Amino acid sequence: MRNTVAVALTGASGMAYGLRLIECLIRAGVQVQVAYSQVAQVVAKQELDISLPGRASEVQTDLAERYGAAPGQLRVYGREEWFSPLASGSSAPDAMVVCPCTMGTLAAIAGGLSDNLIERAADVVLKEGKKLILVPRETPFSVIHLENMLRLARAGAVILPANPGFYHRPQTVAEVVDFIVARILDQLSVPHELMPRWGGESVPGG
Repeated sequence: MRNTVAVALTGASGMAYGLRLIECLIRAGVQVQVAYSQVAQVVAKQELDISLPGRASEVQTDLAERYGAAPGQLRVYGREEWFSPLASGSSAPDAMVVCPCTMGTLAAIAGGLSDNLIERAADVVLKEGKKLILVPRETPFSVIHLENMLRLARAGAVILPANPGFYHRPQTVAEVVDFIVARILDQLSVPHELMPRWGGESVPGG
């Protein structure tokens, strides 16, 4: 299991994916570092009626209480917090997930930009040879989107679109969300019990 995973929340639709991922990582005992964009605050309120305050310390307290994080297990950083561990290769996380990932954020990462902490953290993870997972939630994709994804895939990133399957016959929105989160956790080698494996095998660990 990876020790530290950074999760970046951006302004794409699908905030439930990112917050559920944070919850599952905390419950699995993973150290979690969170960064969020200003638009993510708007989307969280619109889609889930959840407030992400402007102060990172307040978001950290809220998420830690909401998901039962152990002391020191969860750290939340502001988008301009350049002295956070996420901004330096000397303290890079074991992996990073941008979920949900806007096309703007994806393009900035593909271009090597570092105009905010999310972009800088992703750049650090790539340059240090760590695992970067991008979860775009957009449709349809333009040629520009696809070319940016291809460039990132060639650089070593995992492109994991929020395209849920339905062979497990989900009955609720939560089960649809868990399908994608399960795929992310698999990429991180984090055990979970969100859904059965293909062929009816039960999911180990958790």
